[in-house]
Order: sequence, then C-alpha cells, then structure tokens
Amino acid sequence: MALHLSWVFVFGILGNVVSFMVSLSPLPTFYQIYKKKTSEGFQSLPYVVSLFSAMLWIYYALLKKDAMLLITINTFCCFIQSFYIVTYIYYGRKKEKLETVKLMLLFNIFGFGLVFFSTYFLHNPMTRLHILGYICMGFSLSVFAAPLAIVRKVMKTKSVEFMPFTLSVFLTVGAVMWFFYGLLLKDMNIAVPNVLGFIFGILQMILYAIYKNHPKKMVVEDPKLQLSDQHIVDVIKLESVVSSDVNTTAPQPYESRGRGGVEAQNTKEKTSDASQKV
Repeated sequence: MALHLSWVFVFGILGNVVSFMVSLSPLPTFYQIYKKKTSEGFQSLPYVVSLFSAMLWIYYALLKKDAMLLITINTFCCFIQSFYIVTYIYYGRKKEKLETVKLMLLFNIFGFGLVFFSTYFLHNPMTRLHILGYICMGFSLSVFAAPLAIVRKVMKTKSVEFMPFTLSVFLTVGAVMWFFYGLLLKDMNIAVPNVLGFIFGILQMILYAIYKNHPKKMVVEDPKLQLSDQHIVDVIKLESVVSSDVNTTAPQPYESRGRGGVEAQNTKEKTSDASQKV
C-alpha cells in the first residue's frame, strides 16, 4: 500500500512539473504583446477555456479529497491563465476586450456556476462526484481534441511552423504522467482523457518528423498585380531613358551630324539674328 501511494505521489509530482512548464509556454507570446503594446491578433479563447478547465478540476479534487496534486497544479493554472487574460484585455483593442469579457461571462461565470449549482446540492456525495467527474472528463476530451485543427493545418500546408516540437513533447509526457496518476488512483475520469492526449501528442511528433525538412511553399502572386507592377517598372525605365537622352543632347547645341546638322544650326542662328534686329 505504501509503495502504491509513493508511485501515485511520484507520477503526480512529475505531472505537476510538466504541466507547470506547459502553462508557462505562452510567456514569450505575452512578452511580445507587452513590448508592442498590442494583442497582435492573438485569440483569448484558449486561455479562457484553460481557466475554466482548471476551475472544474479544482472543484472535482476538493470533492474527491484525495487528489491534492490536482489542486496544486490547477491552482497555479488559474493564476497564470488569469494573468494572461488580464494582459490580453489590457493591451487588446476594444472589440477584442469585449469578446474576451463575453467569453469570461460564458465559461467562467455562467458555465462554472451552472456546473456548481447543478451538482453541489445533490444529496448523495458519490452521485455528485460521478456527475462532476463525467463533466470534467468530457470537457478534457474536447480540449485534447483541439490539436486536430493544428494537425489538419500541418497536413494541408506540409509545414510545422505552427506546431512547436518541444510543446508537443511536453504535452505527450504530461499525458503519460497524469494517465498513470489516475490509473493508480483508480480514477478513470483522470486517466481516460490523457489516453487521447497521449495519442494526439504522438501523432503531432510523427507529423513533425515527416514535415520538418519539407520545403516551404512559395506564395504565388496575382498575375494581374505582377503585370501592373511590370508596367510601372517599364514606364519608370522609359522615363529615365528619355530624361537621359534629353540631358545628353541639350548641352551640345553645336554638335553637327552631317550636312543636316550644319543646316539646322545655320537656320537657328539666322532666326536668332532676325529676332534681335526686330
């Protein structure tokens, strides 16, 4: 029994460490937002959803009473996700601020309030725990399925630009740690979602290995724009050539090019003398 609990503790600590590092991974993004004083078009939805998930798991762990390591990591997640959201709201444009506030009201106020009041006052504690566990498991499965959009984008563009390998590794390792933590606690609500997380993590690393050296696609410009640009360049070249010819010939009034050049010069001189006499 003591050995069993020690392994639960080991996997829980390792899960905390890995999840801690994953939670800090958006820091470079928010440092750029701080430097540029703009949200740069980033979306706040992932951070609002992560905060909602952490709140659900804290509520579940408090009811379960033997999952302290779930409380520690999700408390930190609540803090760091709140920091990200506040930073986003502070530097975001007015429209982005309003959207973020709406998402917060939808998920973190209305959503969590609905879950809390629909489960907390149930008379049977085990029924309450089971229902809440199913809610947490269902939501975690949907969160783990979110990388499917990234996987589809990688397969379509044949580029791993938007799928950092290090983050995929940490997510996979974290899924393994939390799977064994839930398995040793005999809590399938914790273990089952991490099976899906492990599968998607492996899939992302396989795709990274396939496409990491794939040449990037060249962006093909609109032929009409290319034609228009070419015309502009040709006109500029023509103007420069004409200007060059004019500047070259203008300072040389006495240049003669055969008999026609001499006659033209004599005619010009006669015309000048006539104008002076008048």
